[in-house]
Amino acid sequence: MKTSIVGLKELRENIEEYISQVSKGKSFVVVRRSQPVFKISSPDEDNGEWESVIDFTRIKKGGVAINDLLSRL
Repeated sequence: MKTSIVGLKELRENIEEYISQVSKGKSFVVVRRSQPVFKISSPDEDNGEWESVIDFTRIKKGGVAINDLLSRL
């Protein structure tokens, strides 16, 4: 699917719409002052670079606070 360009301000003001579009497989290059700053895409688009290690929502509904996790390391 084609990557679209979106301004940072537009992204901030309409983040929920862009999240919806990304979940459908669309990707965006975000620009600020006409310069690209980052790309938003689905994790599935990264060709398997992401690996699930643990799902903290299985331990506690809503996940585990990072401070609780770090204190146990």
